[in-house]
Amino acid sequence: MGFLTFAAAGFGLILMGTFEAIASTTTTTSSPPSNLPQSKPQTTPSRSSFIYFLSASLLSFLFILNSLISFFDAVNSNDRVGSAQQLQVAAIAALFLLYSLTGLLTLNNSSFPSSLLNLIGLFAFVEEFMYFYLRRKDTVGIENRYFDMLLVPIFVCLFATLLQLRNNSSSVIPNLVRGVGLVLQGLWFFQMGLSIYTRWMADGCVLKEKSRGNYTVKCKGHPEYHRARAIATLQFNCHLALIVILVVGVYSVVVRKTGGGGGGGDFSRYKPLGAEMQHQIDSQGQFTLDSDEEEEEEEVREEGKVVRNKAGGEVELGANGNGIHT
Repeated sequence: MGFLTFAAAGFGLILMGTFEAIASTTTTTSSPPSNLPQSKPQTTPSRSSFIYFLSASLLSFLFILNSLISFFDAVNSNDRVGSAQQLQVAAIAALFLLYSLTGLLTLNNSSFPSSLLNLIGLFAFVEEFMYFYLRRKDTVGIENRYFDMLLVPIFVCLFATLLQLRNNSSSVIPNLVRGVGLVLQGLWFFQMGLSIYTRWMADGCVLKEKSRGNYTVKCKGHPEYHRARAIATLQFNCHLALIVILVVGVYSVVVRKTGGGGGGGDFSRYKPLGAEMQHQIDSQGQFTLDSDEEEEEEEVREEGKVVRNKAGGEVELGANGNGIHT
């Protein structure tokens, strides 16, 4: 297949993952009119979603074309394993092509069920996962280690699609997770091209090809074999760390621009109390906490006042309790 094929596949997957992540943050949800009760909100697709499905359809078509070229090369080389393998790749690429075309149809037709799109994508990722999981042409080939590491981003995309199919909502989390998985898958495709078809291959290993799509990487002995496997694991860990750094960095930038959802939110949405509300608060009674001594002093002052008796006369009470009648 060559380094250019792996590099083109990696670049296409990185492009797809980037626009999928962008589409998950730019998709807006518009609420229905008030005169239509019990109606669901409508999700407005962004331009990034269109570019995502368009790039997916183009990449799937290139995969099908490359598989057909590799298939005829395997037939000319009398390689039955290689020809059968390319038919599997073509089937997977055709399923992804159906997924991308269905996505473009969903963007243009809002009445098209999105659950059908997610179901097709789920079948495509499951088929891709099973292909790389069961691919064991040569059990001692170093390329098997790279295929095992490739199962991680494929499973991430599979799980995100399954989560989106189960929830069937406008949550941005499944799309964002699938975008990150596609970017990691593209980076690993690029790394496989470097480690298999260039001088970046591990020392003591050599590439052997039976046809254009049927190849294996053999090592001289067990030390070289274990060393190459360890290098592949280390490379994948480096790519995984790079993805984590990119996600955290981009998330911090987005939170700084949008203000986040925590305590440091958008204060422009808060309005001061109006004049009427402030007037109502001021007009209410003021409550004070008085001590018992103040209450006793008030009672003494009330006893010294002039009160009227039942007969209509006035009595002035003194401090000793004796009154002066008038």
